[in-house]
Amino acid sequence: MKPFDRIVVLAGLLAAAGVPVQAAQQAPAAKISMAEARATALAAAPGEVAKAEYEEENGAWRYSFDIRQDGKIHEIGVDANSGKIVENVWEGAADND
Repeated sequence: MKPFDRIVVLAGLLAAAGVPVQAAQQAPAAKISMAEARATALAAAPGEVAKAEYEEENGAWRYSFDIRQDGKIHEIGVDANSGKIVENVWEGAADND
């Protein structure tokens, strides 16, 4: 049995047992690439990219970059469709995303 078939069978068994099953949400295609977004982020905050991800935030998809600058983390969010910077903040010691 293929892995996908196993998942379908497992989901069916869980649903039959009354266990709620959520379908995994697939991220929509972005109009700009991760490389283009990274270049935009690094132009705004030069440094070393410590973390990069494609994520949904507040109903919109974006690329998020944690950029290390002088021992601190600068978070830059780039809209996945327009390529515009939608977040530009310094993370504090308590921030954990």
